Amino acid sequence: MQEFFPPLGGIKRGSLDNSRIHKYKRLTIFEKKIMAKITLKGNPVNTSGNLPSSGSNAPEFTLVKSDLSSLSLSELKGKKVLLNIFPSIGTSVCSTSVRKFNQMAAGMNNTVVLAISKDLPFAHRDFCSTEGITNVTPLSGFRDTAFGKAYGVDTLDGPFQGLYARSVVVINEAGKVIYTQLVPDTTHEPDYEAAFNALK
Repeated sequence: MQEFFPPLGGIKRGSLDNSRIHKYKRLTIFEKKIMAKITLKGNPVNTSGNLPSSGSNAPEFTLVKSDLSSLSLSELKGKKVLLNIFPSIGTSVCSTSVRKFNQMAAGMNNTVVLAISKDLPFAHRDFCSTEGITNVTPLSGFRDTAFGKAYGVDTLDGPFQGLYARSVVVINEAGKVIYTQLVPDTTHEPDYEAAFNALK
């Protein structure tokens, strides 16, 4: 069972021993450190953590392709990988990002662009078929809870609670993170140019 410590401001002197107070302080600092903040149409929203730092090993994941087979990051080692992470392919900004990354990925060597959301694989398949998306591989996190936690992109509150926060992660051939962007407001598009410059 998780221990609960009330706010220290409401605790009388001597009501908690030093070890419990120190533990409370450590937990508070840790929680503040890992939780990132974005907005949705200007309204504050919390995410489950921070994106992996540049230079760190990209966390492993296994997500679901449009044909219901699985794809793991480890299968792409030796390639440059761009993760386009977003709430839902059914929103205009998300679908626009997939189209733009598809256009920009054309002709790029040894590069894989992944479009990642919690949409069902059937929605990914239908969108890509209708839009002629051939340079992006859509992946669904509908079976998975580890990806959002590992990359810190689970939305914790607001209308998009439970979906992924809009973000971009670029990974080099050695599996190292070389670029990240947590888009400040979910209604905004990612910085396409910066992401592709990181792939060069």
